[in-house]
Amino acid sequence: MAVQDSAPRLRDEWLADKDLVGRVNAGDGLAFRQVMERYNQCLYRVARAIMSDDAEAEDVVQESYVRAFAAMKDFRGDSGLRTWLTRIVINEGRGRLRRRRTRHDNGFDGQPGDGGALIVGFPGGQPVESPDSQAARAEVRRLLETAIEALPDVFRLVYILREIQEYSVEETAALLAIAPETVKTRLHRARRLLRQSLDATLSEAIRGSFPFLGKRCERLTETVMRRLAAAP
Repeated sequence: MAVQDSAPRLRDEWLADKDLVGRVNAGDGLAFRQVMERYNQCLYRVARAIMSDDAEAEDVVQESYVRAFAAMKDFRGDSGLRTWLTRIVINEGRGRLRRRRTRHDNGFDGQPGDGGALIVGFPGGQPVESPDSQAARAEVRRLLETAIEALPDVFRLVYILREIQEYSVEETAALLAIAPETVKTRLHRARRLLRQSLDATLSEAIRGSFPFLGKRCERLTETVMRRLAAAP
């Protein structure tokens, strides 16, 4: 499909999915970019849940976009664009895992990537946090990601779809071709496993809560020392 740049105003113009699809099918380059900026994060999360590797997850998303854009003319809008793209990512990721298992069974065992994928954040108008708050938030996120990463594959993917991507039970069941009750059961077990994992991890982390170190500690110490020195 040939791609051409469209009017610059599209970058600041919010378009409904069906309008974006129409522009994509017309070869509009900025429409391609808007689709990816809109869905990069949610699709990456799903791919990461399947592949358990940053670089491979990024490869899955990239390949899925290529496949999606090639098939965009067949998009009928029976489901939302996000759901349609997510289904492509799931199929691509699972296909890679099947091929990997086949290679392994035949004596060819490839190695996963080094986990060095770059995740680009888009402007979202978030308030500026202090370095300490950012560090604390990053550590909490790291603990959560580690716990989610340790979930068994079938539980991890359901958890990502339901809790992080906020798909409904019915949407998740349709995406994974399983019964809604199976979705509920797997989500319940995923939550229980996460609680057990985080309870053990956080019990250690709590002992180091509310640190007052580095420049904050130095600044307070120096302030008190100056006040003491100035006291009569």
